[in-house]
Amino acid sequence: MTVLRELATAHGVACEYVDHAGGRVEVSDEVLSLVLGALGVDTTDPAAALAEAGLSRWRRTMPAVVATRVGRPAQVWVHCPDGAAVTATLGLEAGGSIELVQVSHWVQPQQVDGVLRGEATFELPPDLPPGYHRLTCTIDGAAAAASATVIVAPERLPDPPPAWGWAVQLYATPSESSWGHGDLEDLRTLVDRAGREHEAGFILVNPLSSPAPVPPIEPSPYYPSSRLFVSPLYLRIESTEEYADLPDEVRLRVDALRLSADIELVNRNVVWAAKKAALELIWPQVRFDPEARRSLAAFRAAEGPSLERFALWCALAERHGGDWRRWPEDLRSPSSPAVALAAKELAGRVAFHCWLQQLAQNQLARASEAARAVGMAIGVMHDLPVGVSPGGADAWALQDVLVLGATTGAPPDAFNQVGQDWQQPPWHPQRLAEAGYEPFVAIARGLLRHGGALRVDHVLGMFRLWWVPAGHPPSSGTYVRYDVDALLAVLALEASRAGAALVGEDLGVVPPEASAELADRGILGTTVLAFESLGDGVPRPPEEFRKGSLGAVVTHDMPPVAAWLSGMQVDLRERLGLLTRPVEEERAAAAKERDGWLALAHSRGLDTSSTEAACLALHELLAASPCRLRVAQLVDAVGDVQVQNQPGTTDEHPNWRLPLADGSGKQVLLDDALGSEAAMLIALALGYRSLP
Repeated sequence: MTVLRELATAHGVACEYVDHAGGRVEVSDEVLSLVLGALGVDTTDPAAALAEAGLSRWRRTMPAVVATRVGRPAQVWVHCPDGAAVTATLGLEAGGSIELVQVSHWVQPQQVDGVLRGEATFELPPDLPPGYHRLTCTIDGAAAAASATVIVAPERLPDPPPAWGWAVQLYATPSESSWGHGDLEDLRTLVDRAGREHEAGFILVNPLSSPAPVPPIEPSPYYPSSRLFVSPLYLRIESTEEYADLPDEVRLRVDALRLSADIELVNRNVVWAAKKAALELIWPQVRFDPEARRSLAAFRAAEGPSLERFALWCALAERHGGDWRRWPEDLRSPSSPAVALAAKELAGRVAFHCWLQQLAQNQLARASEAARAVGMAIGVMHDLPVGVSPGGADAWALQDVLVLGATTGAPPDAFNQVGQDWQQPPWHPQRLAEAGYEPFVAIARGLLRHGGALRVDHVLGMFRLWWVPAGHPPSSGTYVRYDVDALLAVLALEASRAGAALVGEDLGVVPPEASAELADRGILGTTVLAFESLGDGVPRPPEEFRKGSLGAVVTHDMPPVAAWLSGMQVDLRERLGLLTRPVEEERAAAAKERDGWLALAHSRGLDTSSTEAACLALHELLAASPCRLRVAQLVDAVGDVQVQNQPGTTDEHPNWRLPLADGSGKQVLLDDALGSEAAMLIALALGYRSLP
């Protein structure tokens, strides 16, 4: 192994990996150097950098973070001058402290910067309460400057109750009452009707995260400006308390802005222009009402600095554009004097954007309350995207813990044969640890505030994440390792506190240990019927699907079932240049896979004589699985054939802009979709109880 490769390994950068076909791929020296450079490692002298990597751990007094689980003893090291007397104290999150016991564990002392440093080892007791605790130490009687975060997660999350639900792209599912874009009142309708009429236990929604508040509004819910805050595009204007109190003349002006639900594409620019104008007409009701001002002030105080930074970013974006990297240089750092001055100058706009978040949280809370009212076992299942836009609010506020010289993605696989570049900056593993994982805690906590479950998109990124160096194609990347114990501990701890379930999307190129690790922690995996193959077009019997998983026939990154049955996804990918083998081979492989499932369904006496019947048959096969949770796409209840998202494309396909439609392309409103016969039949197939 060369010195460069030793250096990469020392920093958690993979020098080789196993691809989707089981082949071993060696990463080029160029890619290794670029990824190390993005991590801040100088590779001009690899030997010197490797020596520095070996010393860096010894320069630390304690690790930045130690993650463990209830009932599991763990150890933590403390570095100090060799022979020094050391004590370690753990301050508990709920108050009080514990003196840790030093254990006998000899480690060879090291010369570091002219000082011989030794390592003392302390044991964390197995009966620690779950929480975020703080470890400090004294060395020869003096308090050390360093401290460590100790994250204690539950031993295992409890299994969620067996349940089924609908997966919905909320923006694409407007009702007659919404403004050309599904909203939070539509979500409340969804949980109420699905719970009462279909006995559904949850609604899985796309990420509701906020884009930049200026055109062009980013269409992808998986490419947000911020994962911490909700898109105001999902606000129902008429459901705000302030709307009800408007003078008649102002209410008429607001009503005149209302958009038709009849749309060809979801046009977020038009929707936001109308809603923003309406909200600005309502805003004076808040500014001049003492009680409303007090309520907003209390909300801002409770949300703290993260809300203030986000709202300030929105106000600055209105003035300078939605990409902070193109702002005047003195505004590119949140801590600059110019930004502090702008906060005072733009105080009114900052308050406005804080108010929008207050409205969003109130409407989300009502949707969650509706789920409880109809007895949903889980309620709203939110979706955690992998990352954020590099020019957005989170990237501006979190520059110190993100890597802006690389992007995340996925290597080539059978479904995305040229790989994927998601154009999102990855977490810097060490800097995130130095921050005690607090930025990640805030995201998880926020998403679980009004939800009964959280789906983690590409949960494999908790183990290792595919980094693509700037300027390189997605196939020219490599994996970077993360502290999976810490990341999963945060998710499990926050889910436990919220009484929520966790679902990890563990699809694609899966490390051997990943699914077992998730199962051991009580985190459900994901099983997709269309991917469950024994090879050569032979389907895996659904009885052999994973019990500890969320089962689905297809996902939002795949064509709806009606399109999958026809094979039209192959034609789409061929037209977009996303295939790496002849289209005839792709068509033959897709047909073989489809025919295998239809043959299995037919052998069990299920009707496959039409597209509608075959779609139901596939859901009946899924119902034969032991999957703890089962989900159906709402598009399959109306026979939609549109591909909502084609990975590997941006503007080549109208990703994330297609409204719910039937097989002929005619729009279907939420009001009609839930009442369709197909919806009821799928509900009967997947439900754990019989419907009347």
